[in-house]
Amino acid sequence: MLSKIALENILFLDIETVPEVAEFDQLNPIMQELFAHKTQYQRSEEISAADFYHKAGIWAEFGKIICISVGFFANSSLTQFRVKSFYGDETELLTSFKALLETHFKEPHHLLCAHNGKEFDFPFIARRMIINQISLPEKLQLFGKKPWEINHIDTLELWKFGDYKHYTSLQLLTTILGIPSPKEDIDGSRVAQVYYQEQDLLRIVRYCESDVVAIAQLVLRFLNKPLLRNEAIVSTTNFEDSIS
Repeated sequence: MLSKIALENILFLDIETVPEVAEFDQLNPIMQELFAHKTQYQRSEEISAADFYHKAGIWAEFGKIICISVGFFANSSLTQFRVKSFYGDETELLTSFKALLETHFKEPHHLLCAHNGKEFDFPFIARRMIINQISLPEKLQLFGKKPWEINHIDTLELWKFGDYKHYTSLQLLTTILGIPSPKEDIDGSRVAQVYYQEQDLLRIVRYCESDVVAIAQLVLRFLNKPLLRNEAIVSTTNFEDSIS
């Protein structure tokens, strides 16, 4: 049960993804054909694969991760929540994220938590690690494990209460539960535009970090605990670092 978990043992995370290349015509002909086949049931006959390509970031086969933001409670009194982001070159950020898992969140009692993480974030990260020839850390190694052996928490799953057809966005959930909205700047539908057209990766990083804070707030709200105050949230991301 969630109430029996020490919150300082949870690594909260969120990812931002975009199409692997900016435009459909930058894909080679084989990948263009495969994308058209992959999306044939998601788009109407009037919408071409090229016109649908802006949604490619939701599939690990055609997208890439540009940011992984993580957060954790720095102490058992829950008085400080530290946030850090890995962003830029995908291979580098995945390698850095893996190193974090294998050094600071490797023990059996450590848990990963995301909103819709079991359907999106966790498998997307694992697939992109395989594509980038990065061996999977134990926390993402799910082969042969039983459901109760997987140390993942999904706030969407917690909210479903067993109703598997019920999807609730992070924005809707934070709104109805009185949590400050993480969507005041941009939303997921605009990430590719901000990345490729506006070339403002740091704006995306800040947006991703706000989602991580919102996910932690959800867990606090589920447990009927006080929400984090702004002064308790500390970002350790160095935005002056060069971006690959």
